[in-house]
Amino acid sequence: MAATKYYDADADLSVLKDKTIAMLGYGSQGHAHAQNLRDSGCKVVVAQRKGSENYKLAVEAGFEPVSIEEAVKQADIVVLTLPDEIQGKIFREQIRPNLKPDAIILTTHGFNVHYGQFDLPEGNRAIMIAPKGPGHLVRSEFVKGGGVPCLIALDDKCGEREKAIGLAYAKGIGGTRGGVIQTTFKEETETDLFGEQAVLCGGVSHLIQAGFETLVEAGYEPEMAYFECMHEMKLIVDLFYQGGLSYMRYSISNTAEYGDYTRGPRVITEDTKKAMRKILDEIQDGTFAREWLLENQVNAPRFKRLRAIHHDHLIEKVGKSLRKMMTWIDAKEF
Repeated sequence: MAATKYYDADADLSVLKDKTIAMLGYGSQGHAHAQNLRDSGCKVVVAQRKGSENYKLAVEAGFEPVSIEEAVKQADIVVLTLPDEIQGKIFREQIRPNLKPDAIILTTHGFNVHYGQFDLPEGNRAIMIAPKGPGHLVRSEFVKGGGVPCLIALDDKCGEREKAIGLAYAKGIGGTRGGVIQTTFKEETETDLFGEQAVLCGGVSHLIQAGFETLVEAGYEPEMAYFECMHEMKLIVDLFYQGGLSYMRYSISNTAEYGDYTRGPRVITEDTKKAMRKILDEIQDGTFAREWLLENQVNAPRFKRLRAIHHDHLIEKVGKSLRKMMTWIDAKEF
């Protein structure tokens, strides 16, 4: 059965007319939501740590950032755009004690609601509006008159009031222009984590790295391996983005298409799918969430070690050198 979708005609911005929206965090999503909502006529107060780069950006955009506690005390809708791993602690220590009795908690990802990190008082409810695109795209599409599609989820105690607020919020950031799809905190969280770990980040990055290593270990120059396994990935992904797998296969050579059909399944095997199912099991039963939250409770030593190891991989060093040859690339070197 197709998911329920909502558009502009299904949302009423006047629902937000007399409400104060507290935007906790002025990062990727926060800056876009805050500016779009303000442009839609909503009252927005930004909470951002003083002295930070994002604090300066918020001031430049015409906001007067305050502390989390001060923003929450004013808010009818409290929006969390902060990193997943710190939201639970901030909720317990800075948000919950200052919540209005009927304030809405609005998240842009279901992680902390789904995994029970928010102990909501009886009168408060949680909803999710998750744009399916980065914040800069949420902002730029809104300015152009368009909108990035969003997901909406409501906790078990929500009713028509909360649904109307969620859809109004989605309209305020431009989401109903593209369409808003009904989901649940569970479905959004589990599919999002799985996609990140098994395909989009973990899967693709390790596939690229393994291909690069295979060619280099076989005696090919690292530069050639980089071009074939990393650089040209964008060409293929752009084709996916425009028209799916079929359009990609239509656009490449017959040689490449035949290799896709006959060799791809030798790399992505039934054992690969078994590993994917194991990853999904760990997401569904909370193993990954517990591991990640505990990792951050001890200052993330494993995370930092792995980040350093992968940052220093040969593919990163070769890529940094080659990107200097490609002036059309807006290179981001870390």
